[in-house]
Amino acid sequence: MHKNLVVLISGSGTNLQAIIEAIEANRINGRISLVISNKADAYGLTRAEQHGIATRYIDHKAFDDREAYDAKLKEVIDDAAPDFIVLAGYMRIMTPSLVEHFSGKMVNIHPSLLPKYKGLHTHQRAIDAGDTEHGLSVHFVTPELDGGPVIIQSKVPVFTDDDATILAERVQTQERQIYPLVVSWLCDGRLVMRDNRAVMDNDVLPPQGFAHE
Repeated sequence: MHKNLVVLISGSGTNLQAIIEAIEANRINGRISLVISNKADAYGLTRAEQHGIATRYIDHKAFDDREAYDAKLKEVIDDAAPDFIVLAGYMRIMTPSLVEHFSGKMVNIHPSLLPKYKGLHTHQRAIDAGDTEHGLSVHFVTPELDGGPVIIQSKVPVFTDDDATILAERVQTQERQIYPLVVSWLCDGRLVMRDNRAVMDNDVLPPQGFAHE
């Protein structure tokens, strides 16, 4: 039985594309029933439509506040009845009530080795700090911004002549490999959130998640 996925985006949708391709290659036991964006010009909407996936644009500027927007978003997601919600470049901070409603069912990919560099501009912050390694984290979403239990991390080197654009591209190459893998674990029932910890094959994962270099 295929798991039902809803994907939230705000931009180009490269991770969405990677997940779509993994589904089409039968590497993920799931189907995307809906892609939602808070931006009308997000290219990820076009990617979804090219693969026959339903899309929905919900303009956050049309709502009085974050709570009103998230109430509408919750309604739209609930109507799709997903098993899991995948945040793939969704650039809005969610209200605690929305996150808690989907507790254990929502994952996000963040471009840093959490708990380092929560929030924005992670690549430049890693360069400014003189870090020699950087990377990405996939984590369950909890009310703490970028603070949910880590599922997996992947590291990339930082070279002395890197700028934020080059470093971002290096991280994004890894993202497109790692995120479909995590979604496959979810859909196969291997990965769950239990007591605010990521649990893989009934083993509690360490704070840095499943080891992957």
